[in-house]
Amino acid sequence: MNNFEELNLNAELISAITELGFVKPTPIQELVIPVLLDSNRDLVGLAQTGTGKTAAFGLPMIQKTDTSIKQTQGIILSPTRELCIQITKDLKSYSKNYKNLRVTAVYGGSSIETQISELQKGTHIVVGTPGRTLDLIKRKKLNISKINTVVLDEADEMLSMGFKEDLNSILETTPESKQTLLFSATMPAEISRISAKFMKNPLEISAGDKNVTAVNVKHIYYEVQARDRYEALKRIADVNPKIYGIIFCRTRRETKEIADKLIQDGYNADALHGDLSQAQRDSVMGKFRSKHLQLLVATDVAARGLDVDDLTHIINYNLPDENDVYIHRSGRTGRAGKSGISLSILHMREKHKLRAVEKMIGRKFDKLLVPSGKEICEKQLFKLVENVEKVEIDESQIAPFLDVIYKKLEWLNREDLIKKFVSVEFNRFLSYYKGAKDLNQVCDPREERKPRQPKERRDRSERQTEFGFSRLFINLGSSTNLNPSSLIGLINQYTRERNIDIGRIEIMKNFSFFEVDSSFEKIILKAFKDASFNDIPIVAELANPKQSIQNTKTPSNFTRKENFKRKENFSKRKKIGKKRRD
Repeated sequence: MNNFEELNLNAELISAITELGFVKPTPIQELVIPVLLDSNRDLVGLAQTGTGKTAAFGLPMIQKTDTSIKQTQGIILSPTRELCIQITKDLKSYSKNYKNLRVTAVYGGSSIETQISELQKGTHIVVGTPGRTLDLIKRKKLNISKINTVVLDEADEMLSMGFKEDLNSILETTPESKQTLLFSATMPAEISRISAKFMKNPLEISAGDKNVTAVNVKHIYYEVQARDRYEALKRIADVNPKIYGIIFCRTRRETKEIADKLIQDGYNADALHGDLSQAQRDSVMGKFRSKHLQLLVATDVAARGLDVDDLTHIINYNLPDENDVYIHRSGRTGRAGKSGISLSILHMREKHKLRAVEKMIGRKFDKLLVPSGKEICEKQLFKLVENVEKVEIDESQIAPFLDVIYKKLEWLNREDLIKKFVSVEFNRFLSYYKGAKDLNQVCDPREERKPRQPKERRDRSERQTEFGFSRLFINLGSSTNLNPSSLIGLINQYTRERNIDIGRIEIMKNFSFFEVDSSFEKIILKAFKDASFNDIPIVAELANPKQSIQNTKTPSNFTRKENFKRKENFSKRKKIGKKRRD
């Protein structure tokens, strides 16, 4: 299909999107828009981030809205306030020729009174985060009992953030006759359950294969020793002078550390994490969107819902624990037909995680060597020459100084002048990388281990808990279908906290261990007291309350007596849980 006119959109919408630069519909738009315009059938749309899903469901929703009726006719639920704001902005742009159509955004972190005031004026389409939307429904300030359409956008993200109960509560208050549209980049089991429970014979439309990344994104990795990870990051930034990307870290603490180091080393970077106020967050994002920042260091939680165009790189400082998360990360580059790079900095012990991601996305990663100092100097030199060649000259501003400049430099011939001018910037890199070591000399990980002490028993599961984190035990494991994603969802769901830093997760067969920010330790233990997972009562406790955080024991270094006692207690808890279920 060559144009939007063939999709049966009306003149008002065609005019608006033409002004926005829309030329040819994307695959998901081409497949979804005609179906939504011609029927009220439920639909599941699978497509990667940045493929035009908002227009796919937004344009038909606008066209089918009756502006003569002052009541909410459609609701769109999204996982984060950033995405909520972006969708609202897009819908208002699409509907600019509809004078009476009102779109209202409702989300946490902003005045609920202001949002209530907007709703009371009458709104046709509400775009909201699940938590704030449910709050407004309970307060009887948002009436969705007569809506025609409900959209779950980035549904997999909402579930991974623990919004399952909120979504269930919202969907249960909507009319049976509504049309339900579910859009997602991946198709985990929970999505299928929601589809089965709240949708009627939905049509599944997929723009590409499930759980794969965009074809125009190149996947590469660098392999270094763990202690050289940050040095490798700097070299990657230096060898790509025009880099504009997001660096993903696992925890808030790591995000702050990496951003601070980059800033101190002179890089144009800043951090985005859960400790920032909304004003600080808006300031950082404003600078990043306007490209006053080249590098944004962020956690997955903080970056959810960010919609930034023209990213050249996604950098995985660490591979995520869940493969689905990698798909969302890499989907932030290579949008709208442009090419992008998703690169990962790995240690040898992480190769198994890389293979798992490759298997899921059906793509092989290319291994590259960390650039040498010589390569970086060459790249920076040609960047400088290109900048000089393309710089614009303001004759009126520079003219008063030229006589003095000419006189100062008249003793230099052309060749010497060029050499000196270029060397002003080039010498900095030459000096910095003089004698720089080769980061590609990766040793066998066994050589990095400390020598074992005689008669000391060690096990590969024996690990130190990261400082500032608590190690918790939970009576769920792979046998109860627990995985890292569902564990994070449980924490978010029962604590109602969205910014808890989660460290290592170890899923065993019948139980698991996970690390969390110590300041949330009591909150999580309290929240899990009356909680359940798949009808199994949850039992959570500190892995070893008597020991310090830094020296938490694991099952491998408990004494025989301690291990026997733990197994005995675990058996009792299983029996209690079974009685409760019975």
